[in-house]
Amino acid sequence: MGRGRSEIKRIENPTQRQSTFYKRRDGLFKKARELAVLCDVDLLLLLFSGSGKLYHYLSPTVPTVKDLVERYEAATHSKVWADVRQERRAELEKAERMCELMEKELRFMTVDDGEQYTVPSLELLEHSLEAAVHRVRSEKDRKIGGEIDCLQNIIRGRHEERYGLCDKLAHSQAWNNGGEGGGSTPPSGGGGLELKLGAFLTRPSITDQLFAVPNQPT
Repeated sequence: MGRGRSEIKRIENPTQRQSTFYKRRDGLFKKARELAVLCDVDLLLLLFSGSGKLYHYLSPTVPTVKDLVERYEAATHSKVWADVRQERRAELEKAERMCELMEKELRFMTVDDGEQYTVPSLELLEHSLEAAVHRVRSEKDRKIGGEIDCLQNIIRGRHEERYGLCDKLAHSQAWNNGGEGGGSTPPSGGGGLELKLGAFLTRPSITDQLFAVPNQPT
């Protein structure tokens, strides 16, 4: 019993699709070589993979790809090479014009003595420079504002941490007072450490010293 006919459609699995591509490519090139040798034909096979990589086969009877393309142009009365050369020439001319324009604008922006400036052109240059300075200053202000916000968040976190330590110290002192009056004992392991923290918190912090306002002379 023969095999069932498989449906020809795109392979969704990329690994399987790549493996199938290599197998079918080798088989196609093999058939192209056999056709060129057995039938003595001039053959050019061009193949682009899914990633854009070029694979090609040229029969031994053809010296170059260009020769075979020129024969194709003569047979079909089309201009493949001419169109490509013209397109590349147009792109090159466009790039040259763009470079010349950018060089001219650069000389214009640096106020070259060799350039002939008119009053409207100088006014336009002035407005352009003012707009550029405004954008630079806005970006600088945005960066400075972000750094200030970051520092304020750090200071706020330090204050919250200090307030938490103060609450722990007050709680420890309340336990100590209760122990002296009613005989209750404070939680084990917290008295000495919290007393040390209380002594530390009574000192002014580095943040307070930095943001402290000096006394005004009377």
